[in-house]
Amino acid sequence: MRCRACGSPIESGGGPGRAAAYCSQACRQRAYRERRRPADVPVRELIYDIGDRLGRLRLEPGLAFHADVEALSTRFAQLRRLAREAREFVTPAGVTNSRENAFTALVEGHRRELRVHCYRLLGSYDEAEDLTQEAFLRAWRARETLEGVDNARAWLYKIATNLCLDFLRKHNRRPAPYEPVPGMDSGDGPAPPRLPWLQPFPDDQLPDRPTPRHEPDEQAVAGETLELVFLTAIQQLPPRQRAAVILRDVAGWSAKETADLLGSSLASANSAVQHGRSALRQALPERREDWSAAPPSAEDLALLQRYMDAAARADTDAMVELVREDAVLTMPPNPFWFTSRDALFAFVRPNLDPASPMFAGHWRHLPVRANGQLAVAGYLQRPGTSVFRAQLIDVVRVEEGRIAEITTFEPHLFPAFGLPMTL
Repeated sequence: MRCRACGSPIESGGGPGRAAAYCSQACRQRAYRERRRPADVPVRELIYDIGDRLGRLRLEPGLAFHADVEALSTRFAQLRRLAREAREFVTPAGVTNSRENAFTALVEGHRRELRVHCYRLLGSYDEAEDLTQEAFLRAWRARETLEGVDNARAWLYKIATNLCLDFLRKHNRRPAPYEPVPGMDSGDGPAPPRLPWLQPFPDDQLPDRPTPRHEPDEQAVAGETLELVFLTAIQQLPPRQRAAVILRDVAGWSAKETADLLGSSLASANSAVQHGRSALRQALPERREDWSAAPPSAEDLALLQRYMDAAARADTDAMVELVREDAVLTMPPNPFWFTSRDALFAFVRPNLDPASPMFAGHWRHLPVRANGQLAVAGYLQRPGTSVFRAQLIDVVRVEEGRIAEITTFEPHLFPAFGLPMTL
């Protein structure tokens, strides 16, 4: 007989009763601890998940708040159980898990970059968060193979890209033109593409360092842009072409690296890039040539301040002067859209007029930055109330000194922007 713990021979006493399974009491205790030890539970990933969910906690409506807290309570219970069990397996002083530490450093070094990559592929902040988290969980489970990986960044990109492509295969995420809304004048311009899943991305969550770039003379677009008009255009590409263009021209991978990340031949990857570039140029506005993410000018910031001041005063005429005649407004996921200033303010004016039966209330706005663009967070104090509550995030595009496009989003991402839900 041999010990089940260490494999050493066990001397049989020859007496009655069950045969010994361990050579010593120490081996018996070690086997007992191993049976109870949690099997490779990613404690740090669980903590990151709890932090992300706390940041996205919805205080209203009540049902959403209850659901979010219930989801958090399950994870806190799991964390408590792991902490309780971990007391029995304290690592002696001076002993560290180098593989776990290396993985943690890898995760923190690439978390922001991968989240932006997933966001460009999907157009949704929430789904990019979820799939980035899933990518790191998959990487954690495969961390034993990390020592044999030559390029850890490429390894993570491949995991995240495949997750996004799997998601896109399961969901029909191709934009379609907005449909007319009965009883509403949307203007005489062409219907813009509708992306109900589109969400803004906070600028303060962008990577700290720029991504590398290859062959800038052949790029369809500068690598650092996250502008909504670019995201709308690239979402019109088939998923594989979309991934190829983003990997090649935005994330900065070489042609061979892009092929490896997509798991395809070099010829197939180059074909996807070329077709994607051509389709992307057709989908982007003709008058836009420079796609570098330049910071807003002082004039743009002053324009935004005048816009916020006019909204706070309910001065619709002053707001009209700040907007182009061919301005476009969309409100994902809502079906409302406008392609002219007149149509837009025919809708807005009654909501700002205290004498109108459609008066929505008084507004306050805070400036924020989203997708490398100017944006404002709008709080509304409804009639008969004393609190300004989170209402919307307007991402603004400026052309030639006036507002050319407004994309209005619902308020559930206020916590992601570090904004309170009430003022």
